Amino acid sequence: MDSSKKTLVPLVIVVLVALVVGLFYALVFTQPAAQLSFDQGDLKNQQKYHWRMVTTWPKNFPGLGMAGENFARWINEASNGRIEVTVYGANELVPALGVFDAVSSGSVELGHGAAYYWKGKIPAAPFFTSVPFGMNAQEMNGWLHYGNGGALWREAYAPFNIVPFAGGNTGVQMAGWFNKEINSLADIQGLKMRIPGLGGEVFTRAGGVAVNIPGNELYTSLQTGVIDATEWVGPYNDLAFGFHQVAKYYYYPGWHEPGPTLELLINKTALESLPDDLQKLVQVTARAVNQDMLDEYTARNNRAMNELVNKHGVKLRRLPDDVLQKLKAISVQMYAEQSANDPFFAKVYADYESFLNQAQQYHKISEEAYYQSR
Repeated sequence: MDSSKKTLVPLVIVVLVALVVGLFYALVFTQPAAQLSFDQGDLKNQQKYHWRMVTTWPKNFPGLGMAGENFARWINEASNGRIEVTVYGANELVPALGVFDAVSSGSVELGHGAAYYWKGKIPAAPFFTSVPFGMNAQEMNGWLHYGNGGALWREAYAPFNIVPFAGGNTGVQMAGWFNKEINSLADIQGLKMRIPGLGGEVFTRAGGVAVNIPGNELYTSLQTGVIDATEWVGPYNDLAFGFHQVAKYYYYPGWHEPGPTLELLINKTALESLPDDLQKLVQVTARAVNQDMLDEYTARNNRAMNELVNKHGVKLRRLPDDVLQKLKAISVQMYAEQSANDPFFAKVYADYESFLNQAQQYHKISEEAYYQSR
């Protein structure tokens, strides 16, 4: 071998060794940085979120109070522990009617209540719960989820940094408990009744005195004469509250709350801090809670009504037609007046009425026709 070849061989070996060393360096010493980047993203997706929920209901109260508990349990299970929610009943962390402000301020991430409690802040808010002679539960779900109701609801709450979701429905409620019979509009004059939302305004215009008292104070208020009557929900909840012990007459139909939607209030900043998959899980879990509550009330109301009437001797009465007609006339007049004074109220009411009218057209030949036939 000549000298030039002898020189070339070591040079080739050196170059090859250098390449191997370089490759080894790239694979070994740069890999941790790439791996670290992957781990950081994975850790973000696996981050655990500890949220608090405040509600307007007594802790673990049947039906209404269990919606928050179900939401907390289901989302914890579905997220494999990535979201943990601690639920506080009324007055455990904030007052029953302090839920909206607590969620808005961000002092808690979640709330469960009813939109009509906040009509002092948002005059149109009752439309997202229930309004006199308005939609039933089936129609409300249609409006909120497939009409414009959901978008209008979010628009209403946006200035308060809250994102709302439907979080339950009781179906048509009862007109309430009274300590005297209601035979005409004259019997309402001066009657002090716990009745919130726009129903309370209608009742006041009809000559009554509407007051807004949290649920956990109703029994004592009725017992001591602070109020003469109260509406709450329906047989399932009313039996649990023991209203039959402090009032004689139980009236229907629930003209003031024909399809009351309850709500999950979520702090917008907290919601947007979640990764996309958990944000979607929040929406899906809310939908499940919303339907579950309606199913439960459908299953339990009649059994409770039978117990109230047959075991406890409750006097079940229907409100007279002339009283219902007067209450409806007052309602229509009130909607017109508030629409004239509040552009957003007018916007929501117009859309609400449009959807209701369309739904009614079909329900006359479907739901109503079937009820009459059976």
